Amino acid sequence: MVSRTDRSPVANWWWTIDRWFLAAFLMLMGLGVLLSFAASPAVAERIGLSSFHFVTRQIIYMLPAVVVMIAVSFLSPRQVRRVALVMLAGSLVLMVVTLFAGMEVKGSRRWLYIFGVSVQPSEYLKPAFVVICAWLFHEHARQPEIPGNLFAMLLLGLVMALLVAQPDLGQTMLVLGTWGAMFFIAGMPWLWIAVLARLGAGGAFLAYTIFPHVADRIDRFLTGEGDTYQVDMSIEAITRGGWFGRGPGEGTVKRILPDSHTDFVFAVAGEEFGIILCLILLGLFAFVVLRGLTKARREDDDFTRYAVSGLVILFGFQSIINMGVNIRMLPAKGMTLPFISYGGSSLIAMAISMGFVLALTRRKPEKRRPVTYATPSGREAVAG
Repeated sequence: MVSRTDRSPVANWWWTIDRWFLAAFLMLMGLGVLLSFAASPAVAERIGLSSFHFVTRQIIYMLPAVVVMIAVSFLSPRQVRRVALVMLAGSLVLMVVTLFAGMEVKGSRRWLYIFGVSVQPSEYLKPAFVVICAWLFHEHARQPEIPGNLFAMLLLGLVMALLVAQPDLGQTMLVLGTWGAMFFIAGMPWLWIAVLARLGAGGAFLAYTIFPHVADRIDRFLTGEGDTYQVDMSIEAITRGGWFGRGPGEGTVKRILPDSHTDFVFAVAGEEFGIILCLILLGLFAFVVLRGLTKARREDDDFTRYAVSGLVILFGFQSIINMGVNIRMLPAKGMTLPFISYGGSSLIAMAISMGFVLALTRRKPEKRRPVTYATPSGREAVAG
């Protein structure tokens, strides 16, 4: 147990960190490993790999993810901005390289092989983009003569252009939605709300008309016709699980669900552990978002308020998209479930993102109540 009188960096971290956040993140990571055992063996066997290939890799990725999240949570707000700036610059460069040298999968170039490891630069771009935009909004609010909002718009345009070029329209909409929410929190005028809403609607229409796979997915969602196999199997899995599930390892639909360890792991959770576990997952995601927004609202520093809000909104939107697709409330879109789905880039990037949240929501050291004790003479003294 760390003493309150201890003023070492670790002790200071322990007494200033939001332990509710930390517990929620660690619980989600633990559930991610549990559901990897449930969802991935069938996929591995189907493609000729050893049964626990993805489980082993998930654990291998999970261990450094925990270390990274804890390490990032030690940073000060200024250090968070610096790390995010380096991440943003590196991610933008890697995304450009990906367009020319990346692996092509199903018509998209989103992954690079770096030292034998598959990396998705856009995953690391998202938290860095949120933090830097928060800083730009803060600088504009602090000094209106600084065109921070304009720079944030230009950065948004650059990021969206790179994502569309891959193409990855799901991530594009995720980034745009998060940026719009942050801009609103930063005091965006109603005129801008109307303009951006029109631009968003126009962009969605262009995506529908230009990209055949987008039109196909939206049409399938609206009409229920065409190839809806994965979503149909997802609904079947959750339905068969009922309230309490069929039991660990007893799921059958997961064996014919192609992406059961990534995009449709939520369905596997429903089949084997029931709607109860699905509600627990939903509750954990909602807790992170609501607690983050509540703490952000109480912050005096604009940068911290915008950054924490943006990071938890990004986390929430991504969760909603994944779960919404699994229960056929949204058009099909490959999007990982934070901390739960298999994927090294997604897991490490989300750990960095939530490490930023932990760092920014730490109580300031000077706000810690001093520990007093009675001296032999009966007077009070301050420890440390």
